[in-house]
Amino acid sequence: MKLPPGKIPIDILKEVVFKNLGTPRKEVVLGPSAGIDGAVLDFGTKNVVVSMDPITGAVEHIGWEAININANDVATFGVEPSFFFSCIMLPEKSDSKVVETISSQMHRAAQELGIAIVGGHCESTPGLTYPIVVGCMMGLTEKGKYVTTADAKPGDKIILTKSAGIEGTAILATDREEQLKRVFAQSAIEDAKKFYNQISVVKDALTAYKTGGVHAMHDPTEGGILNGIHEMADASELGVRVMEEKINVEPETAKICRFYEIDPLQLISSGALLVAANVEAADKIIDKLCSNRIYADVIGEFTKTPEKRVFVKSDGTAEMLPRPSSDHLWMVLSR
Repeated sequence: MKLPPGKIPIDILKEVVFKNLGTPRKEVVLGPSAGIDGAVLDFGTKNVVVSMDPITGAVEHIGWEAININANDVATFGVEPSFFFSCIMLPEKSDSKVVETISSQMHRAAQELGIAIVGGHCESTPGLTYPIVVGCMMGLTEKGKYVTTADAKPGDKIILTKSAGIEGTAILATDREEQLKRVFAQSAIEDAKKFYNQISVVKDALTAYKTGGVHAMHDPTEGGILNGIHEMADASELGVRVMEEKINVEPETAKICRFYEIDPLQLISSGALLVAANVEAADKIIDKLCSNRIYADVIGEFTKTPEKRVFVKSDGTAEMLPRPSSDHLWMVLSR
């Protein structure tokens, strides 16, 4: 089976990857599982949340993204990200300036979030066209003080912060600037590039979790908002009902997606946060997020029936919630 670009299909994860996990250890509270972007380890009175992600599709901001994308995964547990390891792989004939650029970006991003960079590896790798940075983030919490993607409950409201396609918008505006100049004003492209400033969901996640009533959180990355919802539903073994008209899509994202003929709801969406919250807490969480200048709204709810995942389109018609086979960013980058 030839693999699509990006994340490998969930059936291969279950049939191959999850069956080859080495030696079971009692310290592993939560190991690899579909839709869950981190592990939880038991270290006595503390739990350690660990997550790992590569940055492969963004060149200009790769170091900055490596910190923020990995921090997001830990924060969705309701845990503050604290320690970071990086593996930097560079194309052959790269010079020291590239190392300096990536390292300084990671340093600035880590300082903003109070994260210590504690180790890693850096090399020139034969066969690479672009740099790749693989990051590993860790966070400490009191024992049992966290949530996972798998803890959503039937009837929970689905809250979305910010908007769809944030990271994809920033990447395309930066890496495809010359193409976009043909039809967009430079000011519009510059506005879209600034979406990089929204990619962290650490504040979103910690604000929601501390407000109370949160059962599960997830940051929708590859496959965008739609895949993020599926991943939460997969992990929690639930169905969903999602309202398209409630999903915020910023004008810059909408314009770029129309130009490339892609779906903003299937475009990598780091910077947005999906929250499953009980009905009584949903409004309070939204109010708290908005008071912290983070836009948020209810876009749907979780239901009891896993095989029934409904997408109500803006025209009122209903269909099965689309499951992206590959992120629409890859559709553009592969052209």
